[in-house]
Amino acid sequence: MGSKRSKTYKEAKSKIENRTYSVNEAVKLLKGFNFAKFDESIDISLRLGVDPKYPDQMVRGTVVLPNGTGKVTRVLAITAGEKQKEAEEAGSDFVGGEEIIDKIKAENWFEYDIIVASPDMMRYLGKIGKLLGPKGLMPSPKAGTVTFNLKDTISEIKKGRVEFKVDKTGIINSSIGKKSFSEEQIEENVTDFINAVLKAKPISLKGKYVRSLSISSTMSPSIKMNISDFE
Repeated sequence: MGSKRSKTYKEAKSKIENRTYSVNEAVKLLKGFNFAKFDESIDISLRLGVDPKYPDQMVRGTVVLPNGTGKVTRVLAITAGEKQKEAEEAGSDFVGGEEIIDKIKAENWFEYDIIVASPDMMRYLGKIGKLLGPKGLMPSPKAGTVTFNLKDTISEIKKGRVEFKVDKTGIINSSIGKKSFSEEQIEENVTDFINAVLKAKPISLKGKYVRSLSISSTMSPSIKMNISDFE
């Protein structure tokens, strides 16, 4: 199995020329690779010319992908009063207040992908910060997951809102669709994602912002794309 996969991978890699591709070319090439029997994720990677250890060079943001991610995102809304009804109507999978925080703490309950919380609940969420933090689940105002506007936030997440954040090595990685998407759908998602990252460029940055850009699927080699198509 391993050697067969390796042979297929090498065959795919041999089709990638030593140059940068336009989005259209890269997506067409990627769609032509046949690796897996499952619906692979389409992943994008950008290497930035920032130093994230400086707060003014931190790059993060959100974008609602026009064609979604192809994944079902399970949302937990932590709020109180009338806001609970609002969260339910917006499509949140789980809704609760202090009792659901106690459930997470007592049962190590993590049957959800993202938490959206109203600001008044953050003092209670602090009790389980050490549980949520390492899993990347702690709501944050910067990520737009601490808000009184639960309706729009949950709706956007369900439609395909993704958060991006540069890691300590200066790289942003994200899944932006599925292999089963049409070429046009993948291109639209790629374009909107890249434009969102470009808009998040730190004002203080001098020098080149995006140093390299590539796209791949779960099992495929990466294909370098031409960033100047977007700048």
